Amino acid sequence: MSQKKSPRFELRSGNVDALLLALKTADIDALRDDLLSRFESTPDFFSNDVVALDLRRLEGDGHVALDRVIDTLATLRARAIGVVARDDQRAWAEAFGLPLLDSHGRRGGREEAAPDARAEAEPEAEKAPAAALPAAASTAPTMLIDKPLRSGQQIYAQGDVVILDLVSYGAEVIAEGNIHIYAPLRGRALAGVKGNPDARIFCTCLEPELISIAGIYRTAEQTLPADVLGKSAQVRLAKEKLILEPLRMK
Repeated sequence: MSQKKSPRFELRSGNVDALLLALKTADIDALRDDLLSRFESTPDFFSNDVVALDLRRLEGDGHVALDRVIDTLATLRARAIGVVARDDQRAWAEAFGLPLLDSHGRRGGREEAAPDARAEAEPEAEKAPAAALPAAASTAPTMLIDKPLRSGQQIYAQGDVVILDLVSYGAEVIAEGNIHIYAPLRGRALAGVKGNPDARIFCTCLEPELISIAGIYRTAEQTLPADVLGKSAQVRLAKEKLILEPLRMK
């Protein structure tokens, strides 16, 4: 077979950002009820996101009906792409047809801290399983958006992005650099998506469904502090923890 490069396709290594759903119970009925009650009223929240199922926080050696978890996620417009599991869980987890994934940090590929320890230290943030090195400063031009983003719309910027109008519920702004929003943010904003921990989110009215920097994210289910909710604020990353601060504009 010829090994010449084909003009019709390219195969190369890469990184994929994904949400990490940590399962804490084997009671699938209760888990399904919780997921539906939390997200069914906002059907565009996931907006066809990919999700990895993290089994490591399950206690004991009990098996979980992952097919029902996968179906529930599909109901919410999310797609399960793999499983992160302990060694003793791998055999039964593989039976559901999802590939086994490794979960690494974003600092040169080192392993994450034990999930229980991270949960105690940083309860408001979760980390996706995709590994990536911190991104170098982008040379891409700044993208400017001067129209409102409606539910279901998505913007991707290879550098920074500046938005001058409303980001509605169900809309998504993704940038490899910083995100500046001079209007209410009610949808989702993900900065530094290629692993840049120095990226920031700036907003004049912070009311997000989800905010994320370099894979560390926080959802609307975790109520924002009163000094930033609905106000001018910035979001930055410090020691793998999201910091939300008021913007003092004088």
